[in-house]
Amino acid sequence: MRPEAPGTTPVQSLSTPRAAGLAGVLFAVLMAAAIVLARIGLPEGGGAAEIEVTSGQRDAVTTALELVPFAGIAFLWFMGALREHSGEAEDRFVSTVFLGSGLVFVACLFGAAAAAGTVLDADQPQEFGRHFAYTLLTTYGMRMAAVFVFATSTIGRRLGVFPRPLALTGYLAGLVLLVAGSSLPWSELVFPAWALLVSLYILRSGRGRPGRAPGPAA
Repeated sequence: MRPEAPGTTPVQSLSTPRAAGLAGVLFAVLMAAAIVLARIGLPEGGGAAEIEVTSGQRDAVTTALELVPFAGIAFLWFMGALREHSGEAEDRFVSTVFLGSGLVFVACLFGAAAAAGTVLDADQPQEFGRHFAYTLLTTYGMRMAAVFVFATSTIGRRLGVFPRPLALTGYLAGLVLLVAGSSLPWSELVFPAWALLVSLYILRSGRGRPGRAPGPAA
């Protein structure tokens, strides 16, 4: 963590890891709930275009759409807290990829939610809204999520914030999101699961930010 200035209190240095952990847990829960509800409310696969959306499915989609903005806000808070947690020792190139991929993911998430909202309208735009929402989220959004996971794991590994098993888990999760995102149903749940794992580790470890960046781990 950064060297404390004279007169600062330990509470100040612990606020950022706690914020990152809590925001990450909130994002993981909201995002997972939204994905499950969207999957239930918007069936996908062969003949999906001919499936009539029932009132129960509409309610599920409506609830998912209401959760998405809060999930996006929690994710932005999670991003900001993680960047602050890494401090000035962060690598500028990797941190730029981290920031860019996170922002594009949120944009894709909100765009997919807006497209899914068309399913709640007249029957004609249902097919377009369903496929556009799935494509935007699983093909583009999850790819950006994969880049975010890779960048976060790299930053955490280089700064010594993440242990090797957690960093390797992140690389594996990113690989799943990058390769199998649009072809493997429910694979998008890997992202909130990873965020939950990282957040719980941050909360449990209570580590501060390193004052200087250690060299890349072997």
